[in-house]
Amino acid sequence: MKITAIDTFVVDAGWRPWQFTAVRTDEGITGYGEMSDGRNPFGIIGTVADFFPILEGKDPFAVEARYWDMYRMARQSPGGIAAKAISGVELALWDIKAKALGVPVYELFGGPVRQSQQVYWSHCGSSRVRNHELIGVQPLRSFQAVTELGAEVREKGFTALKTNINFPGDPAQSYVGGFGGGGSTDQNVSVETLNHIEKYIAAFEEGTKGVVQIALDLNFHFKPLAARQICNVMEQFNTMWVEVDMYEPAGLAEVKAATSVPITSGENLFGIRDYRPYFQSRAMDNVMIDVPWNGFARSRDVAMLAESYELNIAPHNYYSHLSTMHSINLCATVPNVRIMEADIDDVPWKDELTGGALDYTGGELQIPAKPGWGVDLNENVAKAHEWQAGRGPGYRG
Repeated sequence: MKITAIDTFVVDAGWRPWQFTAVRTDEGITGYGEMSDGRNPFGIIGTVADFFPILEGKDPFAVEARYWDMYRMARQSPGGIAAKAISGVELALWDIKAKALGVPVYELFGGPVRQSQQVYWSHCGSSRVRNHELIGVQPLRSFQAVTELGAEVREKGFTALKTNINFPGDPAQSYVGGFGGGGSTDQNVSVETLNHIEKYIAAFEEGTKGVVQIALDLNFHFKPLAARQICNVMEQFNTMWVEVDMYEPAGLAEVKAATSVPITSGENLFGIRDYRPYFQSRAMDNVMIDVPWNGFARSRDVAMLAESYELNIAPHNYYSHLSTMHSINLCATVPNVRIMEADIDDVPWKDELTGGALDYTGGELQIPAKPGWGVDLNENVAKAHEWQAGRGPGYRG
């Protein structure tokens, strides 16, 4: 079997783009991978095109050889766009191999250690701030709407949710600062914002009746001092974790040492070299791994390194159902999973893109049994919802 072509797709996902690879072979098997990035989609697909000359005609079964071919070509610029492009190809190659052998991807890594995986409702409320009409849900106009959303999460059987710092209103707004553009660059937190966070999370907890754990994602918005102040506020709630993105392991370790609230981080990191200093610093309680950015084998490397430090992983999964399948296949092959992310509020064509809705009954997702990832990209749907070049970075509404 030989690689004959690689096609890429940049799909409109409402307020951000999703990117996919389709690696084609001379035996008619196509493998799919997701490598979504909300801000640099065309840089990523351009890098995939740059890799194709060293992949054309090569054996897709030799996944590690193909990975290291690409890695060596991009060695002077590891991480970032190059890593995401490598990941998109690598994920598609695992799909090809598993399909050819008639097994799910996780069977290539020793078979499943679990039959289902607990998931949490991610970006709960955040997606409704500016996109409620597209999603087809009620707007986040008041704290009462937040309480009602908390009740919806509980009634649908989820045991955990994650939200961001959002401000209900007409229109509702999300906090901007150190991430996403706009706001102050100082990454401080005001007394008013601390008071608002307390009121906002309390509104969620009123709806969940305390039986749903709540995570608060701070992104890159705050310096360690501000993150510590926010964690102090969160200690009164049934908090699953506070998520803090930070490129300084010692600074993150300071946050963790100052609070009883669990700290989760890592979605922005690439490979064991990036993660190791955080593990050595005991800087986080849960390890977030982005499979579409790291690839499957390297994500598993990170997960097993985390296991050696007695840490659980929590796959980052803010993308399509194909990404969800990448992530749940990872969960199937490692022993140390805290919980997995899933976005429930999303664009209406998300289900069409991969052939149907996923079943999150009871806040659980079953490990898939179909060959490959368990779903395929519907290329016609992807082409029908193309993200237009020149539209600019995602998350602008």
